[in-house]
Amino acid sequence: MPASPIRKLVPYAEQAKARGVKVYHLNIGQPDIPTPDVMLNAVKNINMRVVEYSHSAGIESYRRRLATDYYGAKCGIDGLTHNDIIVTTGGSEALYFGLFSCLDPGDEIIIPEPLYANYNGFANAGNIVVKPITANIENGFGLPPIEAFEQAITPRTRAILICNPNNPTGYLYSDEELQTLSDIALRHDLYLFADEVYREFVYDGAKAKSILEIPELAQHAIVIDSVSKRYSACGVRIGALVTRNKDVIAAALKFGQARLSPPTFGQIAAEAAIDTPDSYMTEVIAEYTRRRNLLVEGMRKIEGVVCPLPKGAFYVTAQLPIDDADKFCQWLLESFSYNNQTVMLAPATGFYATKGLGKQEVRLAYVLNETDLKAALVCLEQALKEYNHKA
Repeated sequence: MPASPIRKLVPYAEQAKARGVKVYHLNIGQPDIPTPDVMLNAVKNINMRVVEYSHSAGIESYRRRLATDYYGAKCGIDGLTHNDIIVTTGGSEALYFGLFSCLDPGDEIIIPEPLYANYNGFANAGNIVVKPITANIENGFGLPPIEAFEQAITPRTRAILICNPNNPTGYLYSDEELQTLSDIALRHDLYLFADEVYREFVYDGAKAKSILEIPELAQHAIVIDSVSKRYSACGVRIGALVTRNKDVIAAALKFGQARLSPPTFGQIAAEAAIDTPDSYMTEVIAEYTRRRNLLVEGMRKIEGVVCPLPKGAFYVTAQLPIDDADKFCQWLLESFSYNNQTVMLAPATGFYATKGLGKQEVRLAYVLNETDLKAALVCLEQALKEYNHKA
């Protein structure tokens, strides 16, 4: 299993804190936005004598409400039923269930890179071969040309996986790009996986289209979802696998039965979250827009930095004037401080499946308040000066 680029430097951060250094965590997508009261109150007000297993697919009332009140009413995805949904222990388990239900050992999955690091991890766990197609920072990490996908397809190819909006780049796929992917999947009879956990986090008036909205993909589309980032509730560990393909649901349910059931308290909180007022997300998007703009503008002012403007999620992958992102990110925690402060970043090498790529890139999560982001930018600018002078 590969080490997580997001968490592997945690011991160095802990050592820095033990020395009294303040660490600004831009390495991990842990929002500081308050979790909706409706979720917290649902857990506080639980009235039960026994905390039972739920159905292996998840509490039925929650799945029904997801199908009608969330995916239908809020997302405009028509025709889903509770039988098209398996509730999972976070989006990670949904990904695990989906991959292991659809691909055998030795099968191949095509994924544009940079990619969410756990895609590499889960694929390795199942002896699934990741065939990466590299997106470029020059066009903001847009979808690579269709020819690159066609050339990557072999007799062992079973699926394509995208993250939309993207983690780690913040790229938002256009309707035309999604249609291109749909055409490839249909032409070659492939599954199209879409990790849509950042669906609501889109900016500048854009909208994230779900692959579940493409009618011809009904038997090919598999969506990975989660409440973690949507409601700033990472610790409830509730996600979902959503597909109209009954064979995939039946296979995934076997994995669900093997782990018995998803967390009861988490499901209760997640079902209550469907009643979160629309004003909550409106305020959250406004806040993240300000943070995004502050971070990108600040990064672009630093000499030698290349920083695209993300249109979704709350990440940006930037190119820094450094020799080795892994060494630099460790050095930030191990050897550097400015006014007794430093920054924790995620080296981008762990977001690539192709060895050797991402050595000058880092992922930054703009999940801190504006005051802390400004301080983190000052630290980073000073760090780059010292690191390159040292080199």
